[in-house]
Amino acid sequence: MLEITFLGTVSGIPTRDRNHSAIIFEHYTDTKSTLLFDCGEGTQKQLMLAGINFMDIDNIFISHWHADHFAGLIPLIQTMNMEKRRKELKIYGPEAERFVADIIDLGYFGLRFPIEAVNVPFEGDEITTILDEENFEVCSVPMLHTVPSAAYCFKEKDTWNIDLGKLKEHGLKRGVWLKKLKKHNEAEYKGKKIKIEDVSNKKEGLKVVYTGDTKPNENTVKISENADMLIHDGTFLELDESKGKYHADVGEAAKIAEEANVKKLILTHISRRYNKEDIKEMEEKAKKIFPHTTIAHDMMKLTLKKN
Repeated sequence: MLEITFLGTVSGIPTRDRNHSAIIFEHYTDTKSTLLFDCGEGTQKQLMLAGINFMDIDNIFISHWHADHFAGLIPLIQTMNMEKRRKELKIYGPEAERFVADIIDLGYFGLRFPIEAVNVPFEGDEITTILDEENFEVCSVPMLHTVPSAAYCFKEKDTWNIDLGKLKEHGLKRGVWLKKLKKHNEAEYKGKKIKIEDVSNKKEGLKVVYTGDTKPNENTVKISENADMLIHDGTFLELDESKGKYHADVGEAAKIAEEANVKKLILTHISRRYNKEDIKEMEEKAKKIFPHTTIAHDMMKLTLKKN
């Protein structure tokens, strides 16, 4: 199960109702993993309001180094330090080593815990696995913004359920060999090599993509293909290309969702120029292209499960 909480959903300058960009993923299997995607100003306060323990966060993914996406790192790290954190914190992002070093050098931190900065590719079209855990992985791909930028894909690992009917069809019986089969995807049974797909049913894991700030591009389509959810830059109702904004309007984002065949589109990073009536119009425009569209608001929580 994956719970997603939108801590901040505004573009550039915060409003009374919308905080700077930050999204929490809480993934539940035998253990719980808490991942933070972007960390704008005020993120730690939003975490408190959402009832989420910031000390649980071990991995932070920054889409790009504009202040509305990373300025919350400074107080968050310092609070973790004051709360006597000891375990390592990893911060991922384009040119992460450069910017994380600068953040740590600001003020007298005196860190009690290690921070590892992990550089994420921001040129080309290759999808890169940057975090590989037992039950999920996180991949990245370069985006198209005014500064080096990347999108992130959270993907649960597929699981296999042993089908007793298929075991019987192959003349196989249950035993300790099945543990090896589940672990290595193949095992020997009385001298015969058995592959897991021969006797099991595949259950595909959840897939969620977060673009950060970007113009529409083919990399987004590629990394989002058949995703359960695409969280996309939806800064504008209608983009004025003459102003050279490297963002997306809601119609463009909806077209990306349609092309990538995602199940649901969430639009975030909304410009402060829009009021509630404008937001309604934005959602209606996107839904004409991609019906399964929702515009995010602060503290919106979504729960995703695979049947």
